[in-house]
Amino acid sequence: MSKALRKNMMFGKNGSSRMRLVVIGSSTGGPQALQTVITGLPEHFPCPVVIVQHMPAGFTNALAGRLDGVSKVKVCEAKNGDVLEAGCVYIAPGNYHLRILDEAAIRRIALSDEPPVGNHRPAVNVMYESVAHLGRDVVAVILTGMGNDGRDGLRKIKENGGYCIAQDEATCVVYGMPKSVIEAGLADEICPLPQIASAIETAVRR
Repeated sequence: MSKALRKNMMFGKNGSSRMRLVVIGSSTGGPQALQTVITGLPEHFPCPVVIVQHMPAGFTNALAGRLDGVSKVKVCEAKNGDVLEAGCVYIAPGNYHLRILDEAAIRRIALSDEPPVGNHRPAVNVMYESVAHLGRDVVAVILTGMGNDGRDGLRKIKENGGYCIAQDEATCVVYGMPKSVIEAGLADEICPLPQIASAIETAVRR
């Protein structure tokens, strides 16, 4: 385990050391929304951030490179087996589902080329469902996008005590994914895009 990972372990209600995790789903309008959110995070952000953005293969690496160049946190395209570290942002590669495997204090990325879910690969629901059992360790964010990918996974996260931040209608390019979450009563906060980074910071320290 790296020094950064050990340093940023956070203590849960039961006294066990756990690191919180931020998971973000986005689609249409997502790249610009992600730039606003990720560039708003501080250099020493205390947990990992994992993103599923609906985007074809070949484009997610460029998105990661662009965000890395303008952000205080490190941003990369996720690779199979990556160990999640605090202050790092991982973007699911186009055409691969992304799951997060929990191994005690270590969390790893697992990629697969299983069939699309809801016509999406990567699918936000796949990522969300993989972390639902982590309960209060999870802060889930749903950003602009068409359809309802993420809603079902978020329901499972909420059932286990996780926290949800949804982008508001006024700042969405397409008010689909956040709308489906909000109408299902799953959002703890509904925020304009410029306020989401701050809301995430507050949520991971709650």
